[in-house]
Amino acid sequence: MNMLIDFWHTHTPILSILIPAFTAFALVLLGNPGSGTLAQDWRQPWRRGISLISAILGLATAISYLIQASSGQIFIYELSEWTAPFGIILVLDQLSALMLVLTYSLALPILWFASKEWDERGRYFHAMSHFLLMGLCGAFLTGDLFNLFVFFEVLLMASYVLLLHGQGKARFQLGIHYVTINLLASALFLIGLGMIYGSVGSLNMADVGRILPTLPNDQHRLATAGGLLLFVVFGIKAAMLPVGFWLPKTYAVAATPVAALFTIMTKVGIYAILRVNGTVFNDELGQSILSHTLLIIGLITSLYGVIGAIGVDRLRRFVGFMILSSIGTILVAFSMMNEAAWSAGLYYLIHSTIIAASFYLLCGWITSQRGALKDHLKIAPKMKQDKIIAASFFLIALMMAGLPPFSGFLGKVLILQATANFAYQGWVIGIVLLVSLLSILAFTRVGFVLFWRATSPENNPAEQAYADYQNLPNQAPVRNDWTIYLLLSGLILYVACTAPILKYTEQTAQQITKASHYQQLILKSDEHQKIISVQPFDPKYIPETKDGGEVADPNAHYIPYSISKNTLNGEHISEYKQQQIQQQQAEQRKDHDQPQLKPMEQ
Repeated sequence: MNMLIDFWHTHTPILSILIPAFTAFALVLLGNPGSGTLAQDWRQPWRRGISLISAILGLATAISYLIQASSGQIFIYELSEWTAPFGIILVLDQLSALMLVLTYSLALPILWFASKEWDERGRYFHAMSHFLLMGLCGAFLTGDLFNLFVFFEVLLMASYVLLLHGQGKARFQLGIHYVTINLLASALFLIGLGMIYGSVGSLNMADVGRILPTLPNDQHRLATAGGLLLFVVFGIKAAMLPVGFWLPKTYAVAATPVAALFTIMTKVGIYAILRVNGTVFNDELGQSILSHTLLIIGLITSLYGVIGAIGVDRLRRFVGFMILSSIGTILVAFSMMNEAAWSAGLYYLIHSTIIAASFYLLCGWITSQRGALKDHLKIAPKMKQDKIIAASFFLIALMMAGLPPFSGFLGKVLILQATANFAYQGWVIGIVLLVSLLSILAFTRVGFVLFWRATSPENNPAEQAYADYQNLPNQAPVRNDWTIYLLLSGLILYVACTAPILKYTEQTAQQITKASHYQQLILKSDEHQKIISVQPFDPKYIPETKDGGEVADPNAHYIPYSISKNTLNGEHISEYKQQQIQQQQAEQRKDHDQPQLKPMEQ
C-alpha cells in the first residue's frame, strides 16, 4: 500500500493526462464496425464502460489532487527527469487542481448522458471525448508555453471531430469556419512564441517571468509584444470580442452533449489569460497594457452578449450569447489585477460553466418536444412536459441571470465588492448591473415564447397538426432530464458550500501571484547559487552540428547540476562532451585546491 501511495505522489500531475490518453488510444484500438450501426455492434457496451470508468477514475484523481493542493504545496513533475527550463515540466497548484475538478465534474455526467443514444450517431465520440479531456488536463497542468500550444492543438483536433458528430451540412460548414479560425490562432501562437523565445531565450513560464524584467528595453518590448499576441490567441479560444463572434452559431449546431461539453473550452482560454498574461508577464508594462485592454474588452463582451441574446431567434444561439456575456464578466474580474477580484472571477467561472452546460442540455429536451419548430423562438403548441420543463427553465434563468440566492448572484456580488479602490469602479458596477437587468428581460422574452404564449394542442383528429402533436415524445430523451437535475443540484450544493470554496479561491489567487515562489521550486541553482537558465541568443555561440563539428561549450559545467548523474553515464553523451565536462570539473577542483593567502610570518 505504501508503495502505491509513493508511486501516486511521485507521478502526481502526469496521471491526469495519462488516464484520458490511454483511454482514447484503447478506444481507437478497440475498432469500429466495418458495416452496420453502432447500436448493433458488440463492442459498443465496452466503449461505454471503458469511457465511464475512465471518467470516474479521472474525477477521483482530480479530487485527490485538489485535496493535495489545498495545503498550498506546489507539485512539480519533470518528464524524463529533465529539469526546467531545459525539460518539459508539469505544475500542479491550486488553480490547475480546481480546473481539473471542474473539467471532470462536467465531463462525467455528460458522458453518462451521451452513453445511451447520442454516442451511436458517430463512431469516435468516446475516443475523441477523451482526447479532448487529455488536451484540457494538459493545458491546465503544463508549465511550458510551447507545450501549452501542443495541448491546444490536441483540443482543436478532438473538438473538430466532436463538432461534426452526427453529420449534417450546417455542422460541416461551421466546422470549417471553426477550424480556420483556430488554425489562424495557432499560427499567431507560434509567432508569439518565436518573439518570446527570440528575446527571452526560454519558454518555461517560471523562467520567462524571471528573465523578463531584466531584459534591455528593446528586447523587453519585443517579449511583451509576444505576450500580447498570445493574449489575442487566448482571446480567440475564450471567445471574447472582437474575436468571439464564432461561438453562438458554432455551438448552436453541435450535438447536445457536445455543446454542453464545449462550455469548458472557453474557460481554457480564460485560464491561459490568467496564467500567462496575468502572472508570467507581470511586469509593469505588461500589466498596464493588459489591465486596461482586458477591462474594455470584458465590458463590451458582457454587454454585447446580453444584447445579442435579446434579439436572437434560436434558443441554442441564445445560450451562446449568454455564454459570451458571462465570459465578459469574468474578464472584467481578472482585469482588476487584485486577489479579491481574481477569487471572485474564479468562483463565477465555475458557476458559468456548469449552468451553461445545463442550459444546452435543456435545449435538447425542449427541441425533442417541439417537433418541426425545434429550438426556434416561435409560438408552438404546448410541450407535453411543459410544467417540468418550465420549472427547469425558470431555475436556470434565475441562476444564469444572477438573481439571489444562487451562485450567479453571489459571484457578481463578489466581483462588485472587489471594485473597492478600483479606478473604474463606476463603470464596472454600472455595466454589471445593466447586464443583469437585460439578462432578466432576455429570459422573460424566451419564457413568454416557449411557455406563456404556447398554444393549445390541436384537438381535431382530421388535421395534420393533430397527428404531428401525437407523434411527439411524452418524456425527455433518455437520461437528459436526470443529467440536468444532477448539474443543477451540484450548483445548489455549490451555493451551500460557498464559504470553503471562497476560502480555496482566495488562497488560489494569493498563490498564483507569488511568482518568486514558483521560480524557487521549478528552477535549479548552480554551485554559485545562480539560477541555471538560458540566455538570449548569442551568434558567437554555435552549438554542435553535423557540419560545423563540436566547439567549446561555455555552459558545459551546468550539465551535471541540471540532470541526474546516471543520465550522464549514458551512451548518448559524446566522448568529446565527456572530456569537456571532466576538464572543467578538474579546473574547478584545481582552483579550489590552490593555497590561500596567509599573513606574513614574523
